[in-house]
Amino acid sequence: MSLAGPQPVSTNPIARLASDLRAERAASVPFPPGETNLSARRTRRMLRDPLGLLLESYGRYGPIFTLRVFHGRVVFMLGPEANHYVTVSHAQNFSWRDGHMGDLIPLLGDGLLTIDGEFHRRSRKIMLPAFHRERIDAASAVMHEEVEAEVGRWRAADEFDLYHSTRRLALRIAMRALFGFHPEIAAGRADAADEFEHALGFWSRDYLLQIMRGPGSPFSRMQRARLALDELIYAEIDRRRASGERGDDILSLLLDASDEDGSHLSKAQIRDEVMTLLFAGHDTTTSTVAFLFYELARAPEWADRAASDSDALEQCIDETLRLYPPAWIGPRRAVSDFEFAGHTVPAGAFVNYCSWASHRLPDVWDEPHAFRPERFAPGAREEIPKGAYVPFGGGSRTCIGMRFGQQEIRVIAGRVLRHFRLEVSAGYRLRIRQMPTIGPQDGLPVRVRAA
Repeated sequence: MSLAGPQPVSTNPIARLASDLRAERAASVPFPPGETNLSARRTRRMLRDPLGLLLESYGRYGPIFTLRVFHGRVVFMLGPEANHYVTVSHAQNFSWRDGHMGDLIPLLGDGLLTIDGEFHRRSRKIMLPAFHRERIDAASAVMHEEVEAEVGRWRAADEFDLYHSTRRLALRIAMRALFGFHPEIAAGRADAADEFEHALGFWSRDYLLQIMRGPGSPFSRMQRARLALDELIYAEIDRRRASGERGDDILSLLLDASDEDGSHLSKAQIRDEVMTLLFAGHDTTTSTVAFLFYELARAPEWADRAASDSDALEQCIDETLRLYPPAWIGPRRAVSDFEFAGHTVPAGAFVNYCSWASHRLPDVWDEPHAFRPERFAPGAREEIPKGAYVPFGGGSRTCIGMRFGQQEIRVIAGRVLRHFRLEVSAGYRLRIRQMPTIGPQDGLPVRVRAA
């Protein structure tokens, strides 16, 4: 017996827009204060400078406020208490699937990022053993092998895009360590890295382009990339089922796992979880590695410390995740009316917490925009307020792959720093894009020098 999945969600942009407007008009309590008039300028800024807009709004309105973005009102909740409220203490009052996480369904399907309630609880329980410490320790061998193959080719004076290089490295690690098949299995059918690039590029397009349908549209191109990835994933599921082959990977676990009443994941559900984990692990690790070396290039004393001191490396990684949390925003939808910080929020409202903005609040963090790894040294880390630091979310929906991703970053950064220092190319200016995780918009061009 398979687990019963959730009801389908419409991907028709016109139907969703109409539904959003109906829900807003039906609100039984007022929205929190904020800027609620229609504004193309505000919408453009939310796309191009969300951090600046949210920090300014926090300064004007406090930890909860409303902004009209695109066509509808969105409630933002920032700061330690807000993060804890949404992710832990009142998490049951917020839906992921009915919020803007649902926008990922056309690519990811019904994986852990886009499901709620009992189906999410049971699916996560089935998958948790794949991320236990002993499994991650076993996966470290694959990480070291792939990192050595990549970094071992580097030579002093080499120049390349670290972000692009790490994207392919992270995907190879995920495909081998999580799903037990070598990337070359895709030869002649799909280049998985390229197809992921094409698929994720959909969310970097202007909103008006995203809602277009039909041949040649960004949505059509994203769907073609999805079909190519589906072919790869379904072929491996069929091969494993036919051969009975299993390994120490999450795909093997998903094929055989059942929950307390004997329910299994269907073939489509396995595909959705595979796609979700590839999506979540591939770009988040890549972005963090790029941002880490961007900051270390500007703080060479920390690069030297991190090269020989694992505690210092850990502090640098934690500080990078503070400044640049890959999953920068947590979109939700309120199930019922609630009150926070003296303001009401109606049922059906879109509610977002934002780790990127919360991690840079001047009344919570000293020099919030500065790279200061010592914030996470023993003694200092314990002084960080509960809920202030949430790069992996919180509560029952803390990122399931958190330990895997952290270990992958350690292996990559440790191998690089033992032998090299990376210098950012002259004239480079960091610009950040959101699609839907944050990353360096123009990659990270670097020059290699010997340590």
